[in-house]
Amino acid sequence: MNARDLGGYRTADGRVLKPGTALRADALNRLGEDDLALLADHGLRQIVDLRSLDEVREAGPDIVRGLPTAEIAAAELSATPVTVERTTDDGITLHHLPVFAREFDIYVALRNALADRDADKQRALLGDGRAEGMMIGLYRWFVTDAVARERFATVVRLLAEPGGTPLLFHCSAGKDRTGWAAALVLTALGVDRDTVYADYLLTNERSAAIVEHVVDSFGTRGLMKEPALLLPIFRADRNYLDAAFEEVAAGWPTFEDFWRDGLGLDGAVLDGLRANLLA
Repeated sequence: MNARDLGGYRTADGRVLKPGTALRADALNRLGEDDLALLADHGLRQIVDLRSLDEVREAGPDIVRGLPTAEIAAAELSATPVTVERTTDDGITLHHLPVFAREFDIYVALRNALADRDADKQRALLGDGRAEGMMIGLYRWFVTDAVARERFATVVRLLAEPGGTPLLFHCSAGKDRTGWAAALVLTALGVDRDTVYADYLLTNERSAAIVEHVVDSFGTRGLMKEPALLLPIFRADRNYLDAAFEEVAAGWPTFEDFWRDGLGLDGAVLDGLRANLLA
């Protein structure tokens, strides 16, 4: 439901991102035949899954045409980066790049909140701004943690490598980790900050109906007395992305410094990104 194309956005120097080249989405574990045919029409070369081990175990591995299910499962059920290479020239390479922090593991927090139906414990975990605080902490961690930075940098490198696109990257909801990865790519290419935020917040339009349905069902099924406590976790919020960019500004003089010293990327990667993604 939260899949979209980064193509069409304009950079400060007037260039435009090519359509069908860099795609972002929520998880691909529930694809049907029509979905697989649509992806095949895009000619995808690579898929990057940013979900944690627990998320993949719970929801299932990506469904990727041309890769044996057992092989995908073996790769996805790993706590470290694993790549399953394409087996044919027109096949898809799958990269599992888990991005998660024990102290900000939103998936585990959500699971624990639902498993224990105690309303007081749920409020203690998520109420009075604590859910928002958890999300802001997560976005700051995207920037301050060296391993997280390396995982996001790997997404950029894959997008920049010769013959690496079209590429689709995703997490579970296609919102947080996927949103920050998209923000990095768009910023590096010179897309203005307002457009970067507009792309990030588009998640709320795409997921509004399902979020409303899920929150209502948690209440009617008796899982939560106050299901609205989950809204800060389910929604994209400008303050979250603000927190990530604030950490970049606090740690590095410019985004270019962050690109070089924070992400470990150089001019060659930027040139590759421009060559692959810009018309």
